Amino acid sequence: MSSAAAFSYAPLLPTGPDQTEYRLVTDEGVDVVNGPGGRRFLTVEPTALTALTAEAMHDIAHYLRPAHLAQLRAIIDDPAASPNDRFVALDLLRNANIAAGGVLPMCQDTGTAIVMGKRGRHVLTDGSDAEAVSRGVYQAYTRLNLRYSQLAPLTMWEERNTGSNLPAQVELYAEDPDGHPDAYKFLFMAKGGGSANKSYLYQETKALLNPTRMMQFLEEKLRLIGTAACPPYHLAVVIGGTSGEYALKTAKYASAKYLDALPTSGSMSAHGFRDLELEAEVLELTRNFGIGAQFGGRYFCHDVRVVRLPRHGASCPVAIAVSCSADRQAVAKITPSGVWLERLETDPARYLPDVTDETLDASEVVRVDLNRPMDEIRAELSKYPVKTRLSLTGPLVVARDIAHAKIAERLDAGEPMPQYLRDHAVYYAGPAKTPEGYASGSFGPTTAGRMDAYVEKFQAAGGSQVMLAKGNRSAQVTRSCQQHGGFYLGSIGGPAARLAQDCIRHVEVLEYPELGMEAVWKIQVEDFPAFIVVDDKGNDFFAEVTKPVLTVGRR
Repeated sequence: MSSAAAFSYAPLLPTGPDQTEYRLVTDEGVDVVNGPGGRRFLTVEPTALTALTAEAMHDIAHYLRPAHLAQLRAIIDDPAASPNDRFVALDLLRNANIAAGGVLPMCQDTGTAIVMGKRGRHVLTDGSDAEAVSRGVYQAYTRLNLRYSQLAPLTMWEERNTGSNLPAQVELYAEDPDGHPDAYKFLFMAKGGGSANKSYLYQETKALLNPTRMMQFLEEKLRLIGTAACPPYHLAVVIGGTSGEYALKTAKYASAKYLDALPTSGSMSAHGFRDLELEAEVLELTRNFGIGAQFGGRYFCHDVRVVRLPRHGASCPVAIAVSCSADRQAVAKITPSGVWLERLETDPARYLPDVTDETLDASEVVRVDLNRPMDEIRAELSKYPVKTRLSLTGPLVVARDIAHAKIAERLDAGEPMPQYLRDHAVYYAGPAKTPEGYASGSFGPTTAGRMDAYVEKFQAAGGSQVMLAKGNRSAQVTRSCQQHGGFYLGSIGGPAARLAQDCIRHVEVLEYPELGMEAVWKIQVEDFPAFIVVDDKGNDFFAEVTKPVLTVGRR
């Protein structure tokens, strides 16, 4: 063997200067004390960690970064964007404006709370940092109109909602952030199930590391993400990694723009870097998918981050992750000057264009009266092709994962399909808490694919003839709709606050109230936006746009 190289050290993810604009949360709970050897130490009380976390979780539930809002506005201003691209972008901007009022969160799935912190060597706490952070998560989720989504496993098969959205995922590192020993820096994230479920790890080989094969691979895998996680996405691709789990974690950080200041070229110190050229090419690749911002067009992604990491010679992990239209993260820091949180946009109305529904082809919208018998509703839908934009008014039944499982058990036991699923369209959703004076809390659609296994059984029994949710469905759903005369309607993923304020007029529990947000609900909607995605003739809008078409490699 050749002689060893000289020792050198570089962090795996070296980042540049922090360009974040911060706002002061508080200067209480922090102090500077003298230590041995003339060193100065920053002391941080648990109350400061709790206050920062609670404030951060509030902000990311209601506010977005200015850059994200500017990207939504750019879609509306882009003449190459499709009408559906612009319609989705406008609805997401309207939703951001409502959420910024601080009452309705921007998404009904207010997520798993994820907190990553780096504590400098001259920062002193009482050692209960994770507990203090978790208390801040608890305060935010129990005091605000957020949803409890965390399930405690009581046995291998039995689960129960914790009723507080705890536990949080808290990861704390002993590391001088940005070289500052007297600083404590954080990344706060709220990761909904739809977005989290679109994190992928592929164990590849050296054979992937050439331009042609890489682009073919990425086209195939990126199309599979679909729209269930509410595009337009901030997409991250990580190639390499000292382990699969490190690649996945890096992809999550990159999707949150946390690694934007990485170097843009590699070196023999084997640090990670961003490949800006490949980022541009992958973004252009996604623009040609035809998927667009959920219902056809160019804007499947806002942007792309590609990070190259070192790897073991026998391994080549590839990780893919997205941040969705609820782009919920913020960085923070505690320094001798106080507790600071990233300044998010509290006035998103300034990004709204002077544009009307008529500009977005509102004349092409088909209005559907859900008060009519189911056979009449289906006959009306059968007149129009997939991708037709609809406006729904009338009653909907709401049921999702647990309710579907319980109804399936009843069918297996020989009981009939509940009449409410025979008479009404079913909306897959689960609401956040209802604020006082509102008809509903944030109430956007959930991922349709999780209910795919139930569709044929339910439609054969006379239920679920018209389904409403977000994202693409499996081929078995298309076949079942063709056989039984059913339809799947796609709703815009993301604008949960706008739907609650503008479209949902009444909410009541029909069955299983003990399930909380997973109960069966009946809601009254007005001008609820949707698109025909799967029809009764075997057509599926997403069937064509999920087929790879790339025939040439990277230039």
